[in-house]
Amino acid sequence: MSNVINFRLARKARDRADKAQAADSNRAKFGRTKAQKLADQKEERRRTALLDGARLERKEESGEDV
Repeated sequence: MSNVINFRLARKARDRADKAQAADSNRAKFGRTKAQKLADQKEERRRTALLDGARLERKEESGEDV
């Protein structure tokens, strides 16, 4: 005598496992922590400030209308 399988429950369990695997791969591909996002924003602000500070002439000070 073999085991009785409820196909509806088996299908739902299979679908849940597939969705969980897809979610794991998406987390690895796209997921970033809040600390990583804040660190990137801080680095971008630092780079912008460094570039703006290295300009020889600023548009506001030159008096030219561009």
